[in-house]
Amino acid sequence: MPAQPFWQRKTLAEVDQQEWESLCDGCGKCCLHKLEDEDTDEVFYTRIACVLLDVPSCRCRDYSNRLLRVPECLALKPEDVSSFHWLPKTCSYRLISEGQPLPSWHPLVSGDPQQVHQAGVSIRKWAISESEVDEDDWFDHLLVDADL
Repeated sequence: MPAQPFWQRKTLAEVDQQEWESLCDGCGKCCLHKLEDEDTDEVFYTRIACVLLDVPSCRCRDYSNRLLRVPECLALKPEDVSSFHWLPKTCSYRLISEGQPLPSWHPLVSGDPQQVHQAGVSIRKWAISESEVDEDDWFDHLLVDADL
């Protein structure tokens, strides 16, 4: 009987750096700018992507230096699992932290990194770069009723 995949037998705190990075499905949703309601702490996604995100590929143009170049960029870490509730519902980090399985389109399950796009889960077809939108207009790009 083959061994279970690492994400089924390890907690997020137990995975190594390579495994941690491989959990990213490449959807790009975490790179969307979010606006928070100060009264309710509710987080609203916009369709505006970080300036470093290459929208067609849904990959960061400078991943290794992103935290220096974009101070508000968040580096997900296993010790932050308890705060992963803001992550998209499809995010593998959130799914695993909640004891859920990875979806069939996830590259670790399907073996194909393009499946996330073919399944319509990525932001590839509808996100825009923050370089295209004045910050005063971000509210015009809220994803209202989006099931992220």
